Amino acid sequence: MNVLLDHLPQFREGFLGTLSITAASAALALVLGVVIAGFRVSPIPPLRAFGTAWVTLLRNTPLTLLFLIAFFVVPQIFFPGTSPFVLAMGALGCYTSSFVCEAVRSGINTVPLGQAEAARSLGMTFIQTLRLIVLPQATRSVIPPMSSIFIALTKNSAIAGAFSNTELFNVSKLLSDKGFAIGWIFLWIALCYLVITFAISGLFRLLENRLEVAR
Repeated sequence: MNVLLDHLPQFREGFLGTLSITAASAALALVLGVVIAGFRVSPIPPLRAFGTAWVTLLRNTPLTLLFLIAFFVVPQIFFPGTSPFVLAMGALGCYTSSFVCEAVRSGINTVPLGQAEAARSLGMTFIQTLRLIVLPQATRSVIPPMSSIFIALTKNSAIAGAFSNTELFNVSKLLSDKGFAIGWIFLWIALCYLVITFAISGLFRLLENRLEVAR
């Protein structure tokens, strides 16, 4: 307990850092995932090819490698001076977006084809059909896998601590380097992660119950 109480500011800062990077990366992943899912079901072949390449490449690339590219290639070639937080958010968000995309695409495939055909017969464009007809109906089937994806994102955020970001893993490394008992440090870090993941699970369970079809 002394490890926690004596270093409460560091644990609090790490906890808030993990929350921040998780929330920002989740927002980026959600936006990118929905857009790429739209590409994958688009009637335009180049967009479908781009969506397929995005998912295939990111899902089969180790996350640590994406972080190395984000921190050592992107600032040198594209965006010099970018903060570590933004680089970590980009790596986590892009990686997770490939999983969000597949969850959303699976949800889209559960919507009967006749819904889209009826929308097209009314003169709706593809984007209007997707936004107004298909995605609202696909939401119910997308919510459950999203919970697992964002819980995995929370745990993946620990990699950001090795790249100059203040978060829970970074705090554990700093305290262990000072000689404090590693077992107690990991215990409190694990409890912090459990709080975040339980909160995410509870939020998605609430959403799932709100959107559940009455039987």
